[in-house]
Amino acid sequence: MRTRPLGRTGIQVSPYALGTMMFGQTGNPDHDACVRMIHRALDAGVNVIDTADVYGPGGESEEIVGKALPGRRAGVVLATKVNGAMGEGPNRGGSSRRWIVAEVEESLRRLRTDHIDLYQIHHPDPDTDIEETLSALTDLVRAGKVRAFGLSNTPASEIVEAHWTAERRGLHRPRTEQATYSILNRGIEREVLPACRRHGMGTLVWSPLAMGLLTGRYRKGGSGPSGARLHWVPRHMTDERKLDAVERLIPLAEEAGLSLTHLAMAFAIAHPGVSSAIIGPRTMEQLDDLLAGASVTLDDDLLDRIDEIVPPGTDLGPIDVAHPPPALTNASFRRRPKPDRPAA
Repeated sequence: MRTRPLGRTGIQVSPYALGTMMFGQTGNPDHDACVRMIHRALDAGVNVIDTADVYGPGGESEEIVGKALPGRRAGVVLATKVNGAMGEGPNRGGSSRRWIVAEVEESLRRLRTDHIDLYQIHHPDPDTDIEETLSALTDLVRAGKVRAFGLSNTPASEIVEAHWTAERRGLHRPRTEQATYSILNRGIEREVLPACRRHGMGTLVWSPLAMGLLTGRYRKGGSGPSGARLHWVPRHMTDERKLDAVERLIPLAEEAGLSLTHLAMAFAIAHPGVSSAIIGPRTMEQLDDLLAGASVTLDDDLLDRIDEIVPPGTDLGPIDVAHPPPALTNASFRRRPKPDRPAA
């Protein structure tokens, strides 16, 4: 695979990144099989492995990645995340200095490495001052435990705030953003991707196959996914607007001589603001199919026809597992407090 720059970090990355959310009990519990998949992806030219402390119970996904790294570490851009809850108790998650400094040591242990190439804040944390978070991450970079750090699922306004804070306080600034992006969810084209480009940030995008809707396996009028995955994405997988778009995309892909999966992946990496698109296979067969489409490029006519089905900047509907902004989920942000009843 031809590499491309990860923003202005100086790091070169493959257009596909191997995501490991499906490695472990939540997807493929066979550690040896997962290790073989990692090696297969590396052999094919993928050089980014993206994981997180919360993938799998007790950091299982990180442990699997750690088993695959010996002898291959120098060629890997290793990315993981912090912020999600890692157990009971009020301080076992979040973006405080206390938690970041403690949890990075656990990730390093599970990954069997002495440094993380890209350490990402998994979700915005409205309860923690951004300066607190940036200060802790800056210290990790200066200590050599982290080479660069980034954000994930972050609104454009908070990306800009992080850069302003870093400049005012003399701190290292976030170098990447990881956001959801697919033909069905193009919202980041409006503000997030332009903000990242202005600030020289690389962009990793997750769920380019829209949690499986863009594989063509799930059709309008057909049965949706069954089993454990359904409780994650019930609205997303049965959204009529999305299913209508899929029905229009399938013949478009067939006309171009492509599977819908390859069309969707090629779309995601065609955007100049996208550094790398994260693939999340559960089996070797899924991985091989994804890798087979790595060289596919879409011409302008095909991209224009996709734009007619899902216009630029359009989200056809939210992904259930996406991070909802507190201003939308917390009613107190939208409603004035009721005045106290006057004294009798």
